[in-house]
Amino acid sequence: MLMSIVRFGQDIMVKAMSILVYPFVTVLILLSLYLIPHWSTALFHQTTASVEASGGHGFMMAMWLIIPVMVFSFNHSPIISTFAVTQKQKYGEYADKKCCRIMKFSHLMMVATVMFFAFSCVLSLSPANLLEAKQQNIPILSYLANHFNTPLLAYAAPIVAFVAICKSFLGHYMGASEGLHGILVKYMRAKNKTIHEKGLQQSIVIFMLISCWLVATINPSILGMIEMLGGPVIAMLLFIMPMYAIHRVPALKKFRGTVANVFVTLIGLVAISAILFSLFSS
Repeated sequence: MLMSIVRFGQDIMVKAMSILVYPFVTVLILLSLYLIPHWSTALFHQTTASVEASGGHGFMMAMWLIIPVMVFSFNHSPIISTFAVTQKQKYGEYADKKCCRIMKFSHLMMVATVMFFAFSCVLSLSPANLLEAKQQNIPILSYLANHFNTPLLAYAAPIVAFVAICKSFLGHYMGASEGLHGILVKYMRAKNKTIHEKGLQQSIVIFMLISCWLVATINPSILGMIEMLGGPVIAMLLFIMPMYAIHRVPALKKFRGTVANVFVTLIGLVAISAILFSLFSS
């Protein structure tokens, strides 16, 4: 069904996600508020005991190792190229300022909503519950619906989780298909081969469909995939490569020499170091 939406074209996909985003955010906030009566301090008691037992190193180690997962969770880079092109077509020379304004408010809304929802979920469950959800490899909303066994969550949680998966797929598909298309076109040009655009697009669609189907069937640990594969790639793409480009590409010269560049580089290095530590220590 999602692949059929993709075949309708980019404009339909953007409109579909635009329609979904507001009710999705509203439902997340309402679910977060609904969970407030279930909040407990169990997590803090176990965390305090762990920190005291490890002399404070356990907490800092956990914070360090969770950075790659946080980077991946907030990543929305696949949709950025489509967003930039759309704004350029719509606003022309004013697109840069408009993009900055849109991104600023959307980031504030995203971080506030997601963190409120994350904290509400974590405070509603014990560390043992969170570990069980990880072992079952299911969305936290699905676990909450099973855990509390209430009619509201039983009906709402699967729907919200399904909408979230659909939005994520559509957004990531754009960037993934564009990237794969670019790689194949460059390869074929380097080999002096004729490019049949329609056949190429169909091949990409089939490849994406089979890849997604296999991953869904095998059902690997999503957190394991993020820590081992997604985290390093995203950290390089979001932090290190842009900073390298700013200091190498003449067109990006205006972005040099800011404190933000140092901050981004440091966070990128911290994320990659945490990933490397996890790989070598496991």
